[in-house]
Amino acid sequence: MSRIDDLIVDLAPNGVNHVLLSQVASYSDTRIDAHKLDETNFIGVDNLLSNKGGKTDATYLPNTARLTRYETGDILIGNIRPYLKKIWLATGIGGCSGDVLAIRISDEYRDLFLPEFLYQVLSSDNFFAYNMQHAKGAKMPRGSKDAILKYPVPVPPMEVQREIVNILKKFSELEEELEAELEAELEARQQQLSHYRDSLLSFDDTVPSFTLRDVCDISRGRVISKNYLRDHQGTFPVYSSQTQNRGIFGYVDTFEYDFESVTWTTDGANAGSVFYHNDEQFSITNVCGLLKVKSPNFLSSKYLYHQLGKHAKSYVSAGMGNPKLMANAMGSVSIPIPSLDKQEQIVDVLDKLDALIGDLSVVLPGEIAARRKQFEHYRVKLLTFGEKTA
Repeated sequence: MSRIDDLIVDLAPNGVNHVLLSQVASYSDTRIDAHKLDETNFIGVDNLLSNKGGKTDATYLPNTARLTRYETGDILIGNIRPYLKKIWLATGIGGCSGDVLAIRISDEYRDLFLPEFLYQVLSSDNFFAYNMQHAKGAKMPRGSKDAILKYPVPVPPMEVQREIVNILKKFSELEEELEAELEAELEARQQQLSHYRDSLLSFDDTVPSFTLRDVCDISRGRVISKNYLRDHQGTFPVYSSQTQNRGIFGYVDTFEYDFESVTWTTDGANAGSVFYHNDEQFSITNVCGLLKVKSPNFLSSKYLYHQLGKHAKSYVSAGMGNPKLMANAMGSVSIPIPSLDKQEQIVDVLDKLDALIGDLSVVLPGEIAARRKQFEHYRVKLLTFGEKTA
């Protein structure tokens, strides 16, 4: 910071000019033919990455003949749901959809304003908060193009801009490096724990195996619509096909089952996902299967859950493009069943492993979030200047 402070004292002792964005930049007014675009240079709001992640290749091409043209140094901002913080500093020439704003520094300011500096200004959380404040629409808020151009931006001397850009670039590289290390650490620990889990659940031929139809009662739920959930709100969970929140689809005022069980997702991308339920009152939908252990003195439901976490996915059928694991296929799943004491020992260890994975899944992303917050703090500090006085 001292280097920048020294530059400010030398080059702007009376402060820094602050102007409206419209005074130094405008939206692109040039066009490009769609046939000149491909997956790499077409930018729709869908292939701008959230949280200032830049852009990725498009998964579709435009269906209009001509689009807004962007050029190297333009700043592209996703104008739908500004809270997603989608922004990219263009590194080439291309075209963008109507939901993407291409902001271009005006010709008269090109020698006074670095695109990389303006990008940093518009990447700040302060700008995105301002954009959301002026956005219109509740379900799908859209930024106000007029309000965006009224956002105040500092115009420090070029030497100061270059120094700030260099500092933030280095800080960003360090942040990315640290995030990559933390994500690699999480993945390595998850793989390590997964390997340990698999070894605990594997046995030699001295331990007998049984199919689920031999040891479980297998059934499937009924159709329960969102309208039904709305009209019968209550406290009893309904399990369905999603994987979040233990598969809970909603809550109703009655229940159909009241025992310890394992449920699984029968259809769709999550087919074969399993969940354990400890002796609670619940219902299930038609895309959810239900397993009730016939003899709890022979097979632990929690042990069954852990074994299915290892085996169930391998029984999923492609099903004409729609993955399925129906009751018949689930009934053919074979698992080794040691003594009940051994099952309980394994469950105890695996529950602790699950808790450890859960802790890692919270702590490491939290560390990444903390680093991003720290970076944003320094960005704001570096981009804050005293206004120029007469």
